[in-house]
Amino acid sequence: MFVVMRQGATEAEVLGVKSRILAEGLTPYEHAGANGTVLAVVGELAKRREALIAQFGVLPGVERVTPIQRPFKLTSREFHPEDTVIRVLDAVIGDGGLAVMAGPCSVESREQLMVTADAVAAAGATILRGGAFKPRTSPYAFQGLGIEALRYLSEARDRTGLPTITEVMEPNQVDIVAEYADILQIGTRNMQNYSLLNAVGRVARPVMLKRGFGATVEEFLMAAEYIVAAGNPNVILCERGIRTFETYTRNTMDLAAVPVLHMLTHLPVVVDPSHATGKRWLVRPLALGGVAVGADGVMVEVHPDPDSALSDSEQQLDLAAFAALMRDLLPVHEHVRHLHDDIAAGASGVAAPGNGDGLSRH
Repeated sequence: MFVVMRQGATEAEVLGVKSRILAEGLTPYEHAGANGTVLAVVGELAKRREALIAQFGVLPGVERVTPIQRPFKLTSREFHPEDTVIRVLDAVIGDGGLAVMAGPCSVESREQLMVTADAVAAAGATILRGGAFKPRTSPYAFQGLGIEALRYLSEARDRTGLPTITEVMEPNQVDIVAEYADILQIGTRNMQNYSLLNAVGRVARPVMLKRGFGATVEEFLMAAEYIVAAGNPNVILCERGIRTFETYTRNTMDLAAVPVLHMLTHLPVVVDPSHATGKRWLVRPLALGGVAVGADGVMVEVHPDPDSALSDSEQQLDLAAFAALMRDLLPVHEHVRHLHDDIAAGASGVAAPGNGDGLSRH
C-alpha cells in the first residue's frame, strides 16, 4: 500500500507514520516528490490489509492510504511519478538525452580496448562498455581477462573521460568490479539470480539490468525491484531481445517493451540491438528503431576488427560503421524526444486495475 502524506506534513509526522509501519513488521520506503511525500509499505499483509489501511489513514499528517496496484512497488510510477535520472561522471541516463554505450564484447588486450575507446569517444559515445568476465554458452569459449580487463577499463576511462560499464556474474565479484567500473551490468542469464541482485543493490554504483531472454515485462520489473528494495535506486533497464520461435535472428527485439516500460516505471530504458539480433547488419536498423520508440540509450558492441573478435564476432560493428550509426542516431532522437514525455504523462491512465494492460495484480 501507499501512504500519501498531506502537503506540508512535518518531519515528525512522517517519522511517526514510519514508526507505526515498522511496529507492524512492515518496511516503509519514502519518496519525496514534487507533489509531496509518499511512503510505500512493503511486506506480508495477509488478511490485515483493510485494517492497516484504516489504521494508517487516521495517523497525523496522512492524506490517504491506497492499495498498490502493481506487484512491483518501488519501481512503479505509482510510487515514483518522476523519471529517475542517473549521472555517472559526465554521462547522464534518463534526462531526455541519448546515452550511447559502446565498446567490445570482450576486452581482449590493452591495445584493442584503447583503440576502440578512442574511436567511440571521438564518434560521440557517452559510456564505454567492455566485458571482463564473460558468461559463455560453451565452457571452452573465451571467458574474458577478468581483473586484468578491469584494470584496462579503468585506464581507458582515465584516458577518454568515459565512464565504464561491465558485467558482474556472481555476488563475490561485486566488490572487485565496483572498485574498477562505474556501472555494473547484470546479464540476461542472471536476471533472476536473486542473491546477485541483492548484492548489487548494496553497492554505491548504478546497475544496468538486462531483461532475461525468457522473461515477461512483469518478471523484468520484479527483478529490478530486488535491487531497489536492497537500497540501490539507480537501476537502468535494458531490452536485449527475448527468445521466440524465430530463428533468423538470435533473439527477437521487443521494441514495444520500451514504451510499455516507460509507462509502468520511472527507471530509464536502453536497448541492446547487438545481442538482440546477433548480426551486425541488423544492429543499425534496430538501434534506430529503439531510439525511435523512445529509448533513453543504446548499447552497441564495437571492435577494431570484428571478424577476429574472440566473442560475438558476427554482431560487432567496426569503428567506421559505429561512427556512421552515431550520425544517424542523433537526428532520430531529436525528432522523437517528446515521445518519452508523452508516455510518462499518460502513465496515470494505466494506474488502476481492470484497464486491459495485461499485468497481474497483487
